[in-house]
Amino acid sequence: MGGVEIPEHIDALRRQGDLLAAAAERAGLAAAVPPCPAWQVKDLLRHTGYVHRWAARHITEGPDEMLDELPEEEILRSGPADAQLLGWFRAGHAALVEALASADPGLVCATFMAAPSPLAFWARRQAHETAIHRADAESASGIRPGYPADFAADGLDELITGFGQRGKYRPPAQGGSMRVRTTDTGHAWDVGTRDGRVQASRDTSPASRPGCVVSGPASGLYLFLWNRSDAAQAGVTISGDPGFLSSWQSSVCVSWD
Repeated sequence: MGGVEIPEHIDALRRQGDLLAAAAERAGLAAAVPPCPAWQVKDLLRHTGYVHRWAARHITEGPDEMLDELPEEEILRSGPADAQLLGWFRAGHAALVEALASADPGLVCATFMAAPSPLAFWARRQAHETAIHRADAESASGIRPGYPADFAADGLDELITGFGQRGKYRPPAQGGSMRVRTTDTGHAWDVGTRDGRVQASRDTSPASRPGCVVSGPASGLYLFLWNRSDAAQAGVTISGDPGFLSSWQSSVCVSWD
């Protein structure tokens, strides 16, 4: 989207991973993770620690195709014993940060969404992967985190123009549209349908009339659209018909295939 560069994404990954680990330690491994009802904090650490290692392999090995992931049930059975889990998570997070920070800018490896370069893709994706799971870790202690506005807007852009268009989402039969607008950074995105597929773009036609407008501070929208906060807690305002928004939120997910 512009405005958040590779070094900033790597710095965000470093900070968000440190905050995730601190939140997990504070809550305790057995604490429930409300946004992920089947998980305890230890499951969150195993999942995110695995993803960090999986992502780092793309940077260090440079595969031409995406590396296969283990099924989630196997991921949650993997890793060390609980007593070593936090240290294991921190080590994998640090290794991913180092892999990205020391990578050749001309790195060639597989990615699963369009980006200026593979390095830009992996730095951005892992920064936001970790930031959202940091919110999960904080939720175990009843805390709702905040994020820098530009970083949160960048994450909204990845969600809306990236994951939101990757074929996993099935729009309502009646169609519809929505505009997402940040009240602090001035960014906006239009989301609609064409030929039964989702079409999303950065807002270039403010004269259009979407069926639903979702607006609020970037950090709040980031949590709300990733289903980590309700609208009131996030300071988000919804006007118009919310049907398209509800269907979109229930369908969009992180997936590389």
